[in-house]
Amino acid sequence: MKRILIFVAWMMAMMTCPVNAQDAQIIKVSENDEPMQKGKFEPNWESLKTYETPEWFRNAKFGIWAHWGPQCVEGSGDWMARSLYIEGSSQYKYHVTHYGHPTEVGFKDILPLFKAERWNPDSLVAYYKSLGAQYFFALGNHHDNFDLWDSKYQPWNSMRIGPKRDILGEWASAARKAGLPFGISFHADHAWLFYETSRRYDRSGDKMGKTYDGRLTKEDGKGKWWEGLDPQQLYAQNHPLSEGSWADRMIHNQWGWDNGAALPTVAYATDFYNRTLDAINRYHPDLIYFDTTVLPFYPVSDAGMKIAAHFYNHNMLQHRGKNEAVLFGKILDKEQRKALVWDVERGAPNEIVPEPWQTCTCIGGWHYNTSIYERNQYKSATTVVRLLVDVVSKNGNLLLSVPLRADGTFDEKEKAIMDEFGVWMRQNCEAIYDTRPWVRFGEGPIAESSIQLNAQGFNEGSYQNAGSSEIRFTQKKNVLYAIALDWPKDHTIRIKSLGKNKKDYGKRIHSVKLIGYGKVKFQQTDEALEVYLPEKPTNGIAPVMMIR
Repeated sequence: MKRILIFVAWMMAMMTCPVNAQDAQIIKVSENDEPMQKGKFEPNWESLKTYETPEWFRNAKFGIWAHWGPQCVEGSGDWMARSLYIEGSSQYKYHVTHYGHPTEVGFKDILPLFKAERWNPDSLVAYYKSLGAQYFFALGNHHDNFDLWDSKYQPWNSMRIGPKRDILGEWASAARKAGLPFGISFHADHAWLFYETSRRYDRSGDKMGKTYDGRLTKEDGKGKWWEGLDPQQLYAQNHPLSEGSWADRMIHNQWGWDNGAALPTVAYATDFYNRTLDAINRYHPDLIYFDTTVLPFYPVSDAGMKIAAHFYNHNMLQHRGKNEAVLFGKILDKEQRKALVWDVERGAPNEIVPEPWQTCTCIGGWHYNTSIYERNQYKSATTVVRLLVDVVSKNGNLLLSVPLRADGTFDEKEKAIMDEFGVWMRQNCEAIYDTRPWVRFGEGPIAESSIQLNAQGFNEGSYQNAGSSEIRFTQKKNVLYAIALDWPKDHTIRIKSLGKNKKDYGKRIHSVKLIGYGKVKFQQTDEALEVYLPEKPTNGIAPVMMIR
């Protein structure tokens, strides 16, 4: 009866409200429990566009992200909390073989297995800082809807289940001990769509037709380990299915709450709003990342706008009237980039972007994936450096995730990659930190190619196979840095942009210094600057030249 009433209420709401996601803000969240902080910023674009990206972020250039939570338990990779309910998928097969069938053992039953028994946040953040990280990000919740703090509004949280620890609180403390700005990423707004697979059933075999655990209610928990908890507060499936829900990849077409996505209720959007404000007010993050188009529930709700205004106003209270906050959104148009910092996932535009921006990527999968470890499929330190240099040359920052296992540690292969990266950073960071783009970001076959973004990014593979003719530029005060993305076999770097007949540099070159070595010989012809490097490289990744 309860489900029927909920469905009828939803249908009545849809009859009085447009269902097209382009009709903005039809879902108004309540501020009764968590009032939006009043101040300079209001929840509208005109007000939010007065935002200015703080200088500390523009100077930082590089951050590390612990994209870590209970989806790391099985080691089967990202989105396993959704895919374990997709019959025939590799994650479904792994889950059934090692943990049980999703009619009996669903994602809720994986949560107690997330123990974080070897997790030492102080040690990890100190290590990240030693690698060159200038800010640190932690996962607040993922699409799995599990809050990694002592959440006031979500009983499915890390203090009550699993580690029995305030993960966010400990990360925040570690970051501040290390003197690093602290960021939180929130992804749970899309649990509404993400968990629709949990209402499916097998279409063959012994369990054919028996529904998975995504429809369970609080009453079903009597005598179970989760007695007293309501699975619907985790799975959020008391709503009609989205159009085409059984098409496994349909969710990607509906990520912006269009193309037939089932629209969230006021209660659901308000719950996410309350939880996010709870974390902001407790942990005072310097940065917030939303894994969504523009802002949470945009454009069908005012929730994201209110969170943005609250975050900016809250941050100003923490900084004596100065806004030092950074808030990221994806797939932003040019006007929205005045209000938020544009995040590009696993990719980069092939041009200098006027406003500061960020790319987020990972050396492996977003959640720990044992098969990536076993198959040696991590990004190399060279690849990470190339991505960093390319992004910085275009006015961006790199946020890098290093996957942690469920126990809170990274593996030895990740450690070797990051150690090698750290050696390069410590030697060459002056060409990265505090720099700004030059008149052009670079030269070479890749720089001169037409490389397009795919949705929110996803083009980073285009930048990885770079040779020594691929040059990227940064500048600081009266110094120009030229970074070749590989060492030349003939020990000569030829930079066409710095030839005498080229007007970009506009002055005679007096000296070239190879960082980590010293001054090197060079010749500036009409066509190019030729730099003669020593036979022995100063590092194993890429040469950096300081030009005056």
